Amino acid sequence: MLSTTAPDPLWQLTADCAADPRPDRLDLLVGVYRDDSGAAPVPAAVHAAELRLADRARSKEYVGPSGNIRFRHEMTRLLLADPALEARADGLQTVAGTGALRLLAELLAATGPDRTVLLGTPAYVNHPAILAAARLRTTRYPVTADGAAMLAAVDAAQPGDVLLLQGCCHNPTGLGMSLALWDELAAALSRRGVVPFIDQAYFGLGDGLDEDLAGMRRLLRVVPEAVVAVSASKAWGLYSERTGCALVLSADAGRRQRARTMLETIARISYSQPPAHGAAIVEEILTDPILSVSWRDELEGMRRRLGRLRDGLATGTGFAGLGNQRGMFLTLPLDAAAMLRLRQIHGVYGLPSGRINLAGIPSSRIEAVASAIRSVGVRNHEMSA
Repeated sequence: MLSTTAPDPLWQLTADCAADPRPDRLDLLVGVYRDDSGAAPVPAAVHAAELRLADRARSKEYVGPSGNIRFRHEMTRLLLADPALEARADGLQTVAGTGALRLLAELLAATGPDRTVLLGTPAYVNHPAILAAARLRTTRYPVTADGAAMLAAVDAAQPGDVLLLQGCCHNPTGLGMSLALWDELAAALSRRGVVPFIDQAYFGLGDGLDEDLAGMRRLLRVVPEAVVAVSASKAWGLYSERTGCALVLSADAGRRQRARTMLETIARISYSQPPAHGAAIVEEILTDPILSVSWRDELEGMRRRLGRLRDGLATGTGFAGLGNQRGMFLTLPLDAAAMLRLRQIHGVYGLPSGRINLAGIPSSRIEAVASAIRSVGVRNHEMSA
């Protein structure tokens, strides 16, 4: 018998926004980078790579459970940027970052059924559901700017437990971690034998590509083992191509190989093998110096625009704390009732938690959106400081 399942609240609100007859309604819900025209642009480097691939295309043959090996290799080089770290990494292409999260969660469950996953709250909305689907036990701690609760949770954990954390630009809070905090966390994880499970989805949209990855790289040089889920959706604008990879890091070559084989087995019985097109685009860009420079320049342009929007919103609302957040998302100091008023009165759609997709605001409307936010109320005065 089919039971009644509540619709996903994010996609329900997205449908509500699409059905809103007001022409100036604003969709700040789904995490998609939009330009000032409201379009989710195809980067020029991606377009150029697609033209080359179309010209060379000779086959649509299966790619196998591990997907595009050269793509995974180039992604590993980009993410880790350290030959010693790259030599400790193995993995496979996945169906986007979400697919990587699910495969790695299944791997962790299969290799440690008694593990507990430490999960910061608020969390990315899909993290709890993915961990539950993999039958992993979770315990929560509050996400704070100083990381004190996270470090306390690690110190109280058992060897073999897992810390799931975002690599940069935390969704939904926009918080980042200092390099000193990354170093402190690395030492705590090593001391307690806790495995880091890093979700990298927003690199390049915070303080810069290498700056956003620096903390993770420092941590991975210290801990003996780790797993990393990587999304290509945001940095390359490949949302509908479902492109990502799952990495396993260990100094033990045998453990790396066994982990990859297990991931291939999980992929084989889940979706068999990933789609080819998005990975081929990223491979083409990362192996071509001219396309790679073009892509990095465009990514930097996206980051700078987000910075201008964030500063404009912080100034316009008077909530200076917004200026310290990073990445595509902001959490406004508004409660659910205020977010409802923002939606009903002004046609500005964000999540009830206060999270908005900053990239969805056209530059020409930043003052109007700031004014609308000011008019509907404040929940947490500390966030506005």
